[in-house]
Amino acid sequence: MCSCFTLFIVLYLLNMPDESFGEMFTSMLSVNQAVSAERKLIDHLIIYIEHEAQRLEDIKRFFSRVTSLHDGIYNEPSDPIANPIAAFKLVKRLKSEWLNVVHSTEAEENIKVLREDYRRMESSLPKLEDLRGAAHGLMRLQDVYNLHVESLVRGHFQQISDPVDFYKLSVSDMLSGDDCFLVGKVAYDLEDYYHSVLWFEEAVRLFRGTEWSPENEGTLEDALDHLAFSHFKTGNISHALSLSRELLLHDPMNRRVHFNVEKYEKLLNENLPATSSGLTLKRPDGIYLRTRNAYEQLCQTKGSQPIRREIISLQPYVVLFHGFVTQAEAKNIRKYAMPGLRRSVVASGMNQATAEYRISKSSLRPRISKQSPGGRVS
Repeated sequence: MCSCFTLFIVLYLLNMPDESFGEMFTSMLSVNQAVSAERKLIDHLIIYIEHEAQRLEDIKRFFSRVTSLHDGIYNEPSDPIANPIAAFKLVKRLKSEWLNVVHSTEAEENIKVLREDYRRMESSLPKLEDLRGAAHGLMRLQDVYNLHVESLVRGHFQQISDPVDFYKLSVSDMLSGDDCFLVGKVAYDLEDYYHSVLWFEEAVRLFRGTEWSPENEGTLEDALDHLAFSHFKTGNISHALSLSRELLLHDPMNRRVHFNVEKYEKLLNENLPATSSGLTLKRPDGIYLRTRNAYEQLCQTKGSQPIRREIISLQPYVVLFHGFVTQAEAKNIRKYAMPGLRRSVVASGMNQATAEYRISKSSLRPRISKQSPGGRVS
């Protein structure tokens, strides 16, 4: 089970558009390249922090000097204006030194350098399509293995039917409220309210009681707003109303939310059958429902590790052989395949086209020598 799960983690990284940086995410090796890119960004950020720390130290020294004067010479019973030197320095500070501090461009110069460093690396960094693809990958993992979303957010891979981790990572990590908000937003933009409800609920839970961070894209108000509408679209008017009322506590002048509250109250008063708060979220049926269910049932089956030969299907007859290549051989195949990996396609009339449900990439490599892997790799 664990080996299949690891394979799927790799596969969901392949579900990226060809025209994007998703081409790079064709193996865990490429993920390591992204880690290396972030390490370079960290080095640039360290330099920026050092320069900003020096700038703030200079401001603190100015602050300390000025406050010491007000605690000292300007606090004396004698008139400080009688001291011509003190008077000159006071005028100079107000007309020159304070002006230099207030209008200093050092902060802008520091952030400009950081932005330039980022811009030079931007072509080698993920694009928006890659971020959406990674979010889709999490939702695919959630569905295929019937994972409990709250546990997944905490870094545990637990099925809804069993609270025990069936897969453990060597290094665990957790998702933040902003992480969950982004996954929910990807589903929301596709009108996939089944997934958006689950992920926005986690975003709201994690945003509550925490301070907003400058690196975050979403806020508690954003999550409440999107979650309320997602519940409305799934027919849960009671939850939509409750969340909208909570949102008004944070944003009481929001006219759109006031309008939504009135609309939800009217729907509840009309006692429509689809407004029950006891509605159960139902995953939407896809085009390939039969094969999807069979595939997910296979992935969710627990038991001993697969034997060397596994019969996948009797009609048609499909067999999966486990452990038929070594780790070194697999690494060598990836090495030769990576330069030519392209999004796998399906038949579309007389042509070929990509399909959302096919997440693999394939590479056709010529046989170079007896020692070199050849043929189709995917």
